[in-house]
Amino acid sequence: MRADRLVSLVLLLRQRGRLTAGALARELEVSTRTVLRDIEALSAAGVPVYAERGRHGGFALLPGFRTELTGLNQDEALALLTAGSGRGDQAFGLGSALASAMRKVVDALPETHQAAASDAARRFLVEPDTDLLSRRPVAEEVSGTAMIEIRRAVLAGHRLRIHYAATGQAPQWRTVDPIGLVTVRDRGYLLATRSGADRTYRLSRVLAAEELPEAAQRPNAVDLDRVWRERCARFLSDGHIVVLVRVHPARREELLSTVVALRAAEPDSDGRLRLTVTFQDLRHAEWALWQLGTDAEALAPAALRTALRDRASAIARRYAAS
Repeated sequence: MRADRLVSLVLLLRQRGRLTAGALARELEVSTRTVLRDIEALSAAGVPVYAERGRHGGFALLPGFRTELTGLNQDEALALLTAGSGRGDQAFGLGSALASAMRKVVDALPETHQAAASDAARRFLVEPDTDLLSRRPVAEEVSGTAMIEIRRAVLAGHRLRIHYAATGQAPQWRTVDPIGLVTVRDRGYLLATRSGADRTYRLSRVLAAEELPEAAQRPNAVDLDRVWRERCARFLSDGHIVVLVRVHPARREELLSTVVALRAAEPDSDGRLRLTVTFQDLRHAEWALWQLGTDAEALAPAALRTALRDRASAIARRYAAS
């Protein structure tokens, strides 16, 4: 852990020049005292870092000093920088590790390409905080300490105790065999088994976690993509409702933000879109389509059309002229 931090400290000084102890501490997420100890350790190891006194002082490396890291070509570095510029910092509590990795990626380039790659990465924006309709994604908060324990158990193949708050239930401790971690639309999930039965847990509902010393009961190899598809298929077939709907293209994304899944999409003859979507239940479907007014029309099932018609009739009667 400290070795990684020392490398990150050197890379920060190489890429940004002179930095104060406070600035380094903020970047590395440690105390100023820790930074000063790290500076002393680097100096003792022969790294030419020196202090400049005064109002604009700080720490810097002697000109020309270069670390020995494996090189990347410009397109490889650009691909990694672009991937790291999205919302990857929110995945599985790896934000600080991602920041450190991005510094190493830039440093691995030849000096003549570093500025060009950094500038090129700034020209790409992946998954911004708002879309064209100014809607902000609802980011789920996951306990940092719990995420560390979960991640360790998944990678080490150990059993895991989680304090989990299922919907409508009091939080309970559960012992599970972790299989893997999945993130979809800024939501994280732990795939596991419990007493041999498949279980999927929302990471935002894990209040605490503890890695256990015993080995998890799980296969040595796993096709996580296949496991996730199978669980999604079971989830969608369990009490959900499939709806065929015609929607104005301008309202497509608004509709899709409310559905459980999109199963099919094709253009209709009048320019509208014909979508086959899945909702949690009839009440959920009625609520979602009501928000879109006349820009959406439920074609099936008949029960949903009846529910929307009855609701519209009730509103019309309420506001009818007396």
